[in-house]
Parts: sequence; structure tokens; C-alpha cells
Amino acid sequence: MAKKSKIVANERRKETVRRYADRRAALKQAILTAATPEERAVAVRALSRLPRDASPGRVRNRDQLDGRPRGYLRKVGVSRITFRTLAHRGELPGITTSSW
Repeated sequence: MAKKSKIVANERRKETVRRYADRRAALKQAILTAATPEERAVAVRALSRLPRDASPGRVRNRDQLDGRPRGYLRKVGVSRITFRTLAHRGELPGITTSSW
């Protein structure tokens, strides 16, 4: 189980990303479509003034059940360890153990 502080910090980052998503997308578009280098520089400065946690790359994928950051499986949203226990108990629909 991950530390509660790490889980809370990650949730705070997710909220910050959501809050600034529109503003960030508009500035990114302004950088791409700027007519002059000065306009581009203004947009880049405005983008850099946004909070660092507004970047989606700062959000960490974590296990939904225990918050483990490593071994995350996107398809089910849990870590490899939790995935294995849930699969063995038959709690994941569509997941079967292999046999040959």
C-alpha cells in the first residue's frame, strides 16, 4: 500500500490538470498557430506561468485499490499484484487463467 500522502498528492495533481486543461490547450494552440515569433514567445511565457502540476505528464498512474505506482495495468486500472489476486478469485470479468 502506498503512503496516503502520495495518493492525496496525485489526486490533487489530477484536479489541477482538470482545472487548467482548457487554458493549457488554448495556449498550446496559440503557440502552434502564432503568426509572429513575438506572439509565440508571449504564449510560451503564459504557458510556463501555469502551475507545474497542471501538466498531465505529472500525474502518476496508480492502482485504484492500494495506490501502488509500479506495475500498473491500464486495461483494468490495478497493479500486477492486485490483478493476479483478483483474477485468481474470479473477480475480473473476461479474464481467465491460461492452461495448456
